[in-house]
Amino acid sequence: MTEKSLTNEAFSTVTDNYRRLSECIENAKLKAGRTDDVHFMAVTKTVAPEIVNHAVSLGIKLLGENRVQEVLAKYDLLNPGFDIHLIGQLQTNKVKQVVGKADLIESVDSERLLRAIDEQAGKLGIVQDILLEINIGEEESKSGFGIDDILPLVENMTEYPNVQVRGLMAIPPISHF
Repeated sequence: MTEKSLTNEAFSTVTDNYRRLSECIENAKLKAGRTDDVHFMAVTKTVAPEIVNHAVSLGIKLLGENRVQEVLAKYDLLNPGFDIHLIGQLQTNKVKQVVGKADLIESVDSERLLRAIDEQAGKLGIVQDILLEINIGEEESKSGFGIDDILPLVENMTEYPNVQVRGLMAIPPISHF
């Protein structure tokens, strides 16, 4: 198979999946009696920029990447018209590379990382949108702020004038019923 036929096959698959998911979302909205907008995120891990651009041309407005390297590799190759969220863990040594490129950093899990993002955003003269990650199950294997740490942190956000908390992110523990 040629590279062009592989790309055409990928375009077709993305188009079919987009239409199917859009229909499922609309049906679920009708069933729930919702009239508001529902956005779904296309996580584009390891997907080539031309395929991502095709998805954006179909109407995808929200892209998710879980690695800074993926954001950087695609950033200048993507057409405008979408928001990109960093959904994976961010290390402080990668902050300079991603602040200002990601519209939202969804995994701010420590004050050290928060401080680094604030400092870099200040250097760039921007306000970086973030989600604070909470370790809601207080699991040792997961990162994030403790439940008791969130309220004092949010009350002191004036210490971080270059970040805007847009919400919280938490992954609850697996429960066995």
